[in-house]
Amino acid sequence: MRTVLLLIVSNVFMTFAWYYHLKEKGWPLWKAILLSWGIALFEYMLMVPANRIGYNISGFSAFQLKIIQEVITLVVFAVFAMLVLKEEFRLNYIISFFFILCAVYFAFKRN
Repeated sequence: MRTVLLLIVSNVFMTFAWYYHLKEKGWPLWKAILLSWGIALFEYMLMVPANRIGYNISGFSAFQLKIIQEVITLVVFAVFAMLVLKEEFRLNYIISFFFILCAVYFAFKRN
């Protein structure tokens, strides 16, 4: 659970680092890059421990960690895109998320 919580928080930082500058159209590119790198530092400070805890303590495989990471990334991004960028969440995105959840099921399914 600690791994997932760290991944969620790190992904919030990552999403802001990668996408918030899209909302600020007047910023020069250098400002967007510097701000993004500054925010991304906090992402790495959470992501690296999350992966180490998940792999070394919680027993996740590297594949499982990556799949968890991607699901969290997409959920955090969807919320960000709707609330911050004011983008519409369409049916084809819901269908896409369904198939990603199917991938998660198979990644964690015991043989």
